[in-house]
Amino acid sequence: MEQTTADWGGLGEYVNLLNLEGIEFRKYQYNIIKAITEKGNTLVVLPTGLGKTLIGAALIAKAIYEGKRALFLAPTKPLTEQHFSTLKKLLKVPGEDIALLTGSVRKKDRLETEAHAKVIVATPQTVANDLRSGELSLLGFGVAIFDECHHAIGKYAYTYIANELAARGVLIVGLTASPGSKPEKVMELVNALNIRHIEARTSMDEDVKEYVMPKYLHTVSVELSEQIKHVAELVKTVGEESLASLRQQGFANFKSIDSIPKGRLIELGNELKKISAPGYRFGLFFSYVKLLHAVHAYDLLVTEGLYPFVAYLDSLDKREVKSRAVKSFLQNKNIRQALNEAKRLMEIGEEHPKVDATLKILADYKKKACIVFAQYRSTIKMLVEKFNQNGFLARAFVGKKEGVTQEQQKQTIEDFRSGKFNILVASSIGEEGLDIPSVDVVVFYEPIPNEIRNIQRRGRTGRFRAGDIFILLTRNTKDEIYFFVSRSREKKTAALLMNVESKLESMQKGQTKLVV
Repeated sequence: MEQTTADWGGLGEYVNLLNLEGIEFRKYQYNIIKAITEKGNTLVVLPTGLGKTLIGAALIAKAIYEGKRALFLAPTKPLTEQHFSTLKKLLKVPGEDIALLTGSVRKKDRLETEAHAKVIVATPQTVANDLRSGELSLLGFGVAIFDECHHAIGKYAYTYIANELAARGVLIVGLTASPGSKPEKVMELVNALNIRHIEARTSMDEDVKEYVMPKYLHTVSVELSEQIKHVAELVKTVGEESLASLRQQGFANFKSIDSIPKGRLIELGNELKKISAPGYRFGLFFSYVKLLHAVHAYDLLVTEGLYPFVAYLDSLDKREVKSRAVKSFLQNKNIRQALNEAKRLMEIGEEHPKVDATLKILADYKKKACIVFAQYRSTIKMLVEKFNQNGFLARAFVGKKEGVTQEQQKQTIEDFRSGKFNILVASSIGEEGLDIPSVDVVVFYEPIPNEIRNIQRRGRTGRFRAGDIFILLTRNTKDEIYFFVSRSREKKTAALLMNVESKLESMQKGQTKLVV
């Protein structure tokens, strides 16, 4: 649809500061902007790819029109760079009035820019540091946009900045595809950003659905081979022995290692740390460490593959300093047998059935743009090698923790965009914010129970045309549990937001925090 500023006329003359040429008018964006200007600090929940940045740009244009300044925050440097570039295109203001500030900018230059720029696009830690030192004043700011605002919990810099802004009456707008499904987390987010109103949309809402391309979800279940099952049983035996030892002492009341949630396992470790008796605590930790490694090794084997399993055990063995528990785990006869058997199977070409399942999916989408998401670097390495060996063009996309620079990340995305390869095998770095082009297919090598990350992954397809999403599940493993957990959590989010919005509306005047 041809865009005219007349379409936005109900918002005010400030829309003339927006460059809307070639941008489709969307009623839900208009409705959300209007609601924010009327109701104040707002949490905007909008599916990935539906133009949250344009909403932020319109509010910035309003602030500039009123003679005020604006702040646009994003959690990572690449994301701030992306928003900086977008805002320069969307806002009809001199280029020098829009500044990009990250930790890589020299302090002297940064402070000079902060003092004069009308629009500051920055990472939160950079702004927080300058606020704490008193070298950045929020005087004259009219609006602050918090992108990926679900990060605004705990001691994250977003929280500190939001409190400083609220104290000065600056309009705060949080943007996210999902705030999560846990009431306590949503409440924490609402309070941290001093939110007074929620504007939430799903793909089925009346003013949104006409702009949403269809996404087709497919689940692909696979069965482990008898050989891999045998290796898994060897590992499971070791884990069950450690679990039984802890259970006898009144801890770790789980039926089996294949039913222990990772979060609960971490909580167990924190409980054991609180035990005051050193000798008693040491004995429990000895069993706990062996259980921890057995569970992780087992999960890698049954949900990821032989290569990730072997790589993990090899990484433990290569540690320069190993605890007695780790040494005991590695020297266990069942672990040694499992490792040797896994290596033998790899030598004869055996691998997790998910690999063949993924290859079959990709074969149906030859030359189409695809993203395969996987949790672990070892899995990503294995998949890239398998894909390329089978005639596909694939590359890994991982984060700085894996030794990849931001420049290398940018180059990978640019090569993907230009068609030098068509399969991006990505870790969680590919989920949030980065300017990755829309793809035809998204493959979840494994399901994840986090509803925010699920929404972000799925949002990589179906932006401009219909897209397909495949989720791979290994039968009778945590894959199936995590799949149903994530679906359940997503369903809870919409109802939760309605409940919070209702409570916000009924808050008594003068109350500064939401009490539930």
